[in-house]
Amino acid sequence: MATPSQHDLRKDFRSLLETQRCYYTASTFDPMSARIAADLGFEVGILGGSVASLQVLAAPDFALITLSEFVEQATRIGRVARLPIIADADHGYGNALNVIRTITELERAGVAALTIEDTLLPAKYGHKSTDLIPLEEAVGKLRAALDARIDPAMAIIARTNAGQLTVEETIERATAYQATGVDGICMVGIRDFDHLEQITRHITVPVMLVAYDNPELCDRERLAANGVRIVVNGHAAYFAAIKATYDCLREQRDIAEGTLNASELSVRYSTFDENREWARKFMDVRE
Repeated sequence: MATPSQHDLRKDFRSLLETQRCYYTASTFDPMSARIAADLGFEVGILGGSVASLQVLAAPDFALITLSEFVEQATRIGRVARLPIIADADHGYGNALNVIRTITELERAGVAALTIEDTLLPAKYGHKSTDLIPLEEAVGKLRAALDARIDPAMAIIARTNAGQLTVEETIERATAYQATGVDGICMVGIRDFDHLEQITRHITVPVMLVAYDNPELCDRERLAANGVRIVVNGHAAYFAAIKATYDCLREQRDIAEGTLNASELSVRYSTFDENREWARKFMDVRE
């Protein structure tokens, strides 16, 4: 099977946004996982920032991965992908000028879409990692992203954390973001359908949710009726790969040991503990 062009994959993604259906993403963390996802019939994949950080650095999701490292991984996937890939571009790796660079590099890498979020990253001294930047700054970053895009088929999606905001604040941000001309609104922290419906009645562009197996949001038809076109349902494939690697190497080494689950393994073998201790020592980050 021939690999489609990047432009064709971007048009395929836009076609998904224009349907009345809801699609779950495949967690695509390397070229092989992207090929497998397409072969299994997934319509869209996502390269998560947290997964890329583990894959490239064995580091937790502390905004440690650089743009160049993330772009390298996206390029490897984009080179052979047979399905549209969404890039989780975090906060655009800095201010509005950094966002311009981010758009340029990820467009060249071949992603079909990307999200830019309004999270304050990296976390400042004594702050939580879920603090948000001011609305005006976020709008400026989105306008910069749209201006930097060369291929109009590539989708730019604004992301916000509805779990950190009131319904009114979420609506204010979502409507301000869609007014910039972005192609969709991504939200994390939606609790249930009542929460979702209060917000989406004010949104006129396609919606993307980061849901992570939330049983309160498992009805695809109801999601679609509320404008949700894309759902990020976690990165179980990557964590299963960590578990399989651990089990295989342990068996080859002939080590008898109790079973660890994927979540425990991702913490045990990443630099999570070191980074948490450095944060406490040098940043006084509150947990």
